[in-house]
Amino acid sequence: MSDHPGVRYDIADGVATIALDAPESRNALSDELLTSLIAAFTAARDDDAVRCVVLASTHPRTFSAGGNLGGFAAQDPLVHKHASIQLFPDLFVLIGRLGKPVIAKIGGHCLAGAFGLALACDLIVASEDSVFGTPEINVGVFPFMIAALIHRNLPRKKATELMFLGDRISATEAERLGIVNRLVPADELDAAVADWAGRLAVKSPLLMRMGKDALWRQNDMPLEDAWDYLRSQLALAFSTEDIQEGVKAFFDKRDPEWKGR
Repeated sequence: MSDHPGVRYDIADGVATIALDAPESRNALSDELLTSLIAAFTAARDDDAVRCVVLASTHPRTFSAGGNLGGFAAQDPLVHKHASIQLFPDLFVLIGRLGKPVIAKIGGHCLAGAFGLALACDLIVASEDSVFGTPEINVGVFPFMIAALIHRNLPRKKATELMFLGDRISATEAERLGIVNRLVPADELDAAVADWAGRLAVKSPLLMRMGKDALWRQNDMPLEDAWDYLRSQLALAFSTEDIQEGVKAFFDKRDPEWKGR
């Protein structure tokens, strides 16, 4: 377990669990908490023993209420606010370039900046009582820092509706829109996340990193440029020992032994 303020960090069986742990603020994404998240994800990235990351919450009814509204209204110099805002894209980019799959485990409220944080993850597993949304506009704010993620993950008209009206959507609606990968009863959330994390943790770490990096890089490329780039990545994959081992293990009807090279 780490000592990052507001975050619990644990590793078991190749899975690092980064749990938001600031219940007094309903895990509001303060500068301190964002800094702790960046430190925890950096530790997971740099640890070869970590094959998969789960982003969770220790709060029984809330993943996170979103950004720290008190900080928005604070009388700090504008230059300081400008610097602290950078923590959001720094964290989102870190997750995108982590080289390891990240599952967001969502139970309860996932609102505002936390909605963007969940969308930055590769997969989302949520309980049926989860609630998503961007209510910032209702208090005179706009979800600027997560707007790009929302527009890249939702149909454009629906994304605009959520940000303009500030309404919340149910877990069922979130699944229908493709926001949530897997929806389960609240008492099955732990097992569902553990199942997927365990399955991800036994994949080739090298090919998983190459694949995640490729998805990140090609995301906004023109289609033909994306094909050229992805073709080069497949050619590189052919040169790895892991792809040879994976194919051999398949024909031998055994589990592969990944070399990571």
